[in-house]
Amino acid sequence: MTYIRYAFLALIGALFVTVALANRELVTVQSLPDPLASLVGTNFSFEAPLYVLIGGSVILGLLLGFVWEWVRERGYRAETARARADAERLRAELGRVRRTAPEAQEDDVLALMESSDGRERQKKLSSGN
Repeated sequence: MTYIRYAFLALIGALFVTVALANRELVTVQSLPDPLASLVGTNFSFEAPLYVLIGGSVILGLLLGFVWEWVRERGYRAETARARADAERLRAELGRVRRTAPEAQEDDVLALMESSDGRERQKKLSSGN
């Protein structure tokens, strides 16, 4: 399984290098179109290789997706924390009840079986009547 993972990562790396070599010319990125920039009076622009912009866009998209999912799953994490706290509270209560009332641990079915009425019912059941 490790070899498959390394092969997959090598394939992605080779793909990125191929895209980078094919798109290494400089492109100009402007914050506003030229007609709008002339109205506003300012226009932020920079030049970068196209593969840097493509890679940066992919990384930015992944980061935004991770943050979006983290925020979206906030309710599930809160519900899990509440359920965990309730389970811990119930475990503590069960331990307290077991320490204070050991007779409460007896099984009701066994208590019936040990009583005389329970023994008669068991005899009837085992005899098949």
